[in-house]
Amino acid sequence: MLHAIDTDFLVALEIRDHVFHKTADALLNRLLDEGHELAVAPQFLAEFVHVVTDAKRLKEPLSMEDALARAEHWWQAREVFRIYPMGDTVTTWIEWLRDHRIGRKRLLDTMLAATCAEQGISMIISNNAVDFQVFRNFKILSYAS
Repeated sequence: MLHAIDTDFLVALEIRDHVFHKTADALLNRLLDEGHELAVAPQFLAEFVHVVTDAKRLKEPLSMEDALARAEHWWQAREVFRIYPMGDTVTTWIEWLRDHRIGRKRLLDTMLAATCAEQGISMIISNNAVDFQVFRNFKILSYAS
């Protein structure tokens, strides 16, 4: 099964002192052992780099070079399927933003949801289920303990 990755999952995996690092790592290992694939969108790698290099969010942020190396690792990993906004994705994104009155802090989550919906992906790994519940198209796989 194909599971889309939300940015928070990548952050938890890559930041060793993150409160959910161990549970995120355990989930990743289980999914890979079971033969699942992971879907990554380029805009989430950009968000990942933004978050993990931010000294206001992390007590020990990654350097830009380290963050880019980790993003490249995820982009090149054989278990990762690259997903892109295509066809009607942007139209769906705009409609969902309007219809659900979604604010500017959820732009990327809504774009991920629209991208997943267009590509038939119904599972998203995230600890932010509330960000996706409004769309009712997805199952959220949480890694919180």
